[in-house]
Amino acid sequence: QVQLVESGGGLVQAGGSLRLSCTASGRAFSSYAMGWFRQAPGKEREFVAAISWNGGNTFYADSVKGRFTISRDNAKNTVYLQMNSLKAEDTAVYRCAARPWTIGSSPSEYDYWGQGTQVTVSS
Repeated sequence: QVQLVESGGGLVQAGGSLRLSCTASGRAFSSYAMGWFRQAPGKEREFVAAISWNGGNTFYADSVKGRFTISRDNAKNTVYLQMNSLKAEDTAVYRCAARPWTIGSSPSEYDYWGQGTQVTVSS
């Protein structure tokens, strides 16, 4: 079992930045690939970014490429999502998720989920 807790969400103006954190407890964090997903009201859950178990591989949705950066610190059992140049359409609940070893971009590929943190971007 892996427990995930997100933090760092909030209200920010368009063009601003936020850094989300997701801290894991339970089984060995370093054996899991981590992903970030988001869901806006009335919309389906959307892939944002993912990082492999050792940080060697990353993958981004086209909508965030060049603006968001995913990283991890296995010593701290934490994965981060640095979000720059935020837009109103980035407003959503952001959730982190874990799956063994390799990157996935579909929610169904992930075994463990956090509760989420709200990000609101005002235009």
